[in-house]
Amino acid sequence: MAGIKELPSHADLKPFNHAAAGHEGTLSDPDGMLFIKPCTQQEIDFYEKAREHPDFAELMPEYLGTLSLNPTGLADDLEKQVTNEITQQAAAGPSTTSGGSTWQPNKNRKLVTDKSVVLENTTYGYKKPNILDAKLGIRLWADDAPLEKRQRFDEISRTTTSGSHGFRIAGMRVYKGSDDPADLDDEGFKVYDKNFGRFEVNGENLVDAFRKFIFNPRAGIDEDLGKAVAEAFLVDLKKVEKVLSANETRMYSASLLFTFEGDGEALRSAIEKANEEHDALEKVESNKDVDTDGSEKTDGAVASSDAESSVKGKLPDVSGPIEGDLKVIEMTGSKLPDDDDDEDVEMTDVPKIYSLKLIDFAHAEWVPGQGPDENNLFGIRNLIKIFEELVK
Repeated sequence: MAGIKELPSHADLKPFNHAAAGHEGTLSDPDGMLFIKPCTQQEIDFYEKAREHPDFAELMPEYLGTLSLNPTGLADDLEKQVTNEITQQAAAGPSTTSGGSTWQPNKNRKLVTDKSVVLENTTYGYKKPNILDAKLGIRLWADDAPLEKRQRFDEISRTTTSGSHGFRIAGMRVYKGSDDPADLDDEGFKVYDKNFGRFEVNGENLVDAFRKFIFNPRAGIDEDLGKAVAEAFLVDLKKVEKVLSANETRMYSASLLFTFEGDGEALRSAIEKANEEHDALEKVESNKDVDTDGSEKTDGAVASSDAESSVKGKLPDVSGPIEGDLKVIEMTGSKLPDDDDDEDVEMTDVPKIYSLKLIDFAHAEWVPGQGPDENNLFGIRNLIKIFEELVK
């Protein structure tokens, strides 16, 4: 039986600082391998159901389990948060909906919940991860949204590329994204908040916004290197379109998270190492497919998905309790071996190059019999057109 390495206590968890957009309150473990995000039960249910749809699950960050707030630990903070939000709504004045309830925007961007979902940190393994959050959909609200929320989100959609292109940039961070040091954070990134996608990006400059994200001579990402990254994203976007077309879901305010190595030197090195490993795998497979008498048994070529899996590596699954204020309700998957574990672990030392993941399922559900999610597919197809422009 393999040994189990215990997860860190709540005191060892730290704020996650690579989020391009989204609610506050996200955490990471000390090694940065885990992403712990406040969530609704609906989001947990969506991840759980995705196990029955492996093609769709591949588009999502790896789901490792759930956390619950300990009533004797963080419950007081949760109660204060709820009280503060009620006070803020009261101060904002009365508001009505068709159902007589009230709704005000969540200004502190913290989700009031006692649950968290534990995922792989998709930014783990990069030296300087460039990140872009593309919020999908023309319609951004779910069926149970109050009238005020529907009206506000419809206005956002009408006045941004959400309405014209089916997505908008909700945030992005670019390593060495400016010549002015004052524009950069402590890690050397230029951070574009939600206002960039709402007020600065439109149909005319949308392609240029993605150029800012990918092509960056300041960081050593020249035209050829940028086109290679754009081509990789384009391949994955077409896969996303194919999978969403074959599954019946409804997702509102979900996003596609684009991540790639933003340091040009590290990116070029990672690609070179990936190519070396790919060539080595091809050689091994070719040798396997030749009989001792020298006759070929099969073609011997390695499928691109196998090479991609090898390049991206496999996140070690985790199991065990989180002590202190947080406790594990459920941790799925295999075990993270101790240092003295005798079992071999499938790991690769090839650095990360890029990833494209579908995220944010607070308002997502599986809808058998209702057909594919055309609201989100419209945005994905327009993203494909943009990346086709970038690779020209």
